[in-house]
Amino acid sequence: MNNQNTFNTQFVEVVKDNNLPVTEILAEVYTALSEKGYNPVSQIVGYVMSGDPTYITSYKNARSLIMKAERDEIIEVLLENYIETRLK
Repeated sequence: MNNQNTFNTQFVEVVKDNNLPVTEILAEVYTALSEKGYNPVSQIVGYVMSGDPTYITSYKNARSLIMKAERDEIIEVLLENYIETRLK
């Protein structure tokens, strides 16, 4: 048995589910939050700022869904939309 590899760092790549665009994820999460009576904007901002998934309801699998997108991707999509609709 060769013990040389026991001290090497193993690289594990986590593959994100890119089948659903961030825009669709946000739309579904927004709907779920609204249906449960939450303020969707406040809850999504809380999640993006803190990374705490408990800001997002588990109703309609919204919590699992939003965690499929990176928080920086969510901000990027929101900023792109704001620029496209408000500043151009």
